[in-house]
Amino acid sequence: MKKNYSAILFDLDGTLTDSSPGILGCVRYALDKMGRKIPEETLLKGFLGPPLADSLTKYCGMTLEEAEKAAWIYRIAYDDKCLTENSLFDGIYELLEQLKAAGKLLGVATTKPLVTADRILEHFGIKKFFDAVCGAAPDGSGGEKAGIIRNAMKELGISDKGQVLMIGDRLYDINGAKTVGIDSAGVLFGYSSPGELEEAGADYLFGSPQEIAEFILS
Repeated sequence: MKKNYSAILFDLDGTLTDSSPGILGCVRYALDKMGRKIPEETLLKGFLGPPLADSLTKYCGMTLEEAEKAAWIYRIAYDDKCLTENSLFDGIYELLEQLKAAGKLLGVATTKPLVTADRILEHFGIKKFFDAVCGAAPDGSGGEKAGIIRNAMKELGISDKGQVLMIGDRLYDINGAKTVGIDSAGVLFGYSSPGELEEAGADYLFGSPQEIAEFILS
């Protein structure tokens, strides 16, 4: 039996916005500045979702110190591209509008630095829909997904885990939700690889923002 969720949490990159051109361009720039080989495209796409430092150590073999330096270079380059090489997925604005009109509590739970997430939400005119926006610190620390989800629930004033649905496009969103003990949904229009969300154990899968609206509001 489908639950009547009162609070909906969204990931940002790959769920609300298509930010891949700016992110991957800045990853390439940072790696070039560090004198590192740029991974092939399939591996490079692994940077879409998890904390940047984690990807730099995993895919590029960097030490923590090197990853922090590369992340700093990345963040400076991304300061403008987060707006200019980014766009809302079709139907997202209407989805948020519908959910808000229905009285749902809405939150953003992203591993992106909070200050950057705020700029993006303001730029696209959707911050007004959210009752809580939670992300990492400016230096990228505190970017563990489960912790960010918990912070968002706290800001929303929600303690009943059965009332919350986390929506994201990568396994990190699904795993974070499972760690916290809330239901999760994966969006198939984001950056996941084939079968990734199913293997992670998403409770629901959606092919479009319209499907999300129909599911939650039906």
